[in-house]
Amino acid sequence: MTEDPLSIKLHALADPTRRAMLARLARGEATVNELAQPFAISLPAISKHIKVLEKAGLITRSRAAQQRPCQLSPGGLKEIDDWMKAYRDIWLDRLDRLEDYLKSIKE
Repeated sequence: MTEDPLSIKLHALADPTRRAMLARLARGEATVNELAQPFAISLPAISKHIKVLEKAGLITRSRAAQQRPCQLSPGGLKEIDDWMKAYRDIWLDRLDRLEDYLKSIKE
C-alpha cells in the first residue's frame, strides 16, 4: 500500500527529533554534523531522520564541495497547512458563534 504525500509528511513530523531539525533549519541551512550536534544519537541515525524529511519533501539537500547542506523546502509544509485550513476554519466559525451567543446572553 502506498502512502499519500500528506501521510508521509505527517509521519515525518510525528518525531520530535525531526521537528527539532526543522526548527534548526528554519534559522538557515545546516550540514548533517550541525544538525546532529544537539542530539545524543549516531550520525547514521541522524542520516535516517534526514532521509525521512527529504522523502516527505520537507527539506532539500544541495552539494557544496564535499558537504551536502540541508535547507527547508519552500513548499514543504504547504500541503499540511492546506489540510489544516479546513479544520481551522471550522473552529474559527464555532468560536465566532460562541462569541455571538455569549454576547446575546450578556445583553
